Amino acid sequence: MEKTTRFGIEIEMTGITRKDAALAAQTVLGGELLYGGSYYDTYELKTFDGRTWKFTYDGSIRCETKTRGIKESASRLYSVELVSPILTYEADIENLQEVIRALRKAGAFTNSSCGIHIHLDGQDHTPRSIRNFVNIIYARNDLFYKALGIEASRARYCKRMDEHLVATMNRAKPTTFAKIESIWYEGYRGNRDAHYHESRYHFLNLHSFFHGHKTVELRGFNSTLHAGEVRSYIVLALALNSQALSQSSASTKKPQAENEKFAMRTYLNRIGFIGDEFKACREHLTKRLTGSAAWRRRVAA
Repeated sequence: MEKTTRFGIEIEMTGITRKDAALAAQTVLGGELLYGGSYYDTYELKTFDGRTWKFTYDGSIRCETKTRGIKESASRLYSVELVSPILTYEADIENLQEVIRALRKAGAFTNSSCGIHIHLDGQDHTPRSIRNFVNIIYARNDLFYKALGIEASRARYCKRMDEHLVATMNRAKPTTFAKIESIWYEGYRGNRDAHYHESRYHFLNLHSFFHGHKTVELRGFNSTLHAGEVRSYIVLALALNSQALSQSSASTKKPQAENEKFAMRTYLNRIGFIGDEFKACREHLTKRLTGSAAWRRRVAA
């Protein structure tokens, strides 16, 4: 995993208003709170390092609040999407986790309508590494969906890699971004420049690479305000990105996973989740998976 890779994160939540979310973040980050206005009713927190954290509206969030501990429907003011500035793991992970803890303390929570999206800097990617990324996600789609517990209600926003796209990509072996782009948009109608183009709603989104900020987006995460879980998602995204960049090729063969927990742990070790630093991340990313009876007996012993 490359700790200096630039990334951004979007975390969807409800429970508090966008203004209160921005105020909670301000207790950690300092800076000046501004009202950005517009249809998305955005609050912006401009910090002393010149970066801007945004708290904006997202129409896909089911708005709720709590009264005496009981959840109830709330107005659109309670639709909150945190949009981070450009971050790096090395410099910013601790502050990000503290912001998440402050939001949770202020009353924010997530529900099944909420997701997390991680945007990875695509400047170093080549046609080869982009094809690697597609193959890596395709080969482990089933394992990732189980490990991440992707809610059925969110499946339309983070679809599995399309088998036809993957087959076409590997048959053509494109050596230019233009060819990859042509394959990516095959079968879609409409303007490719549209921000909400239908092709974006996949676990791996390349629409943002071709017609956005040249980022590779991973959308396969249920939202959470558990700071450790968010960290584990970021580490996974960075490790997958590093694998795609560093390998000369990547197979589309789906691994046999009779023991899902063992398969996931083996894969995580392979991509750099080694040692005490990533122990908690390994636990977060395997807790939903089942092992064989022998594995469970060994763990319990």
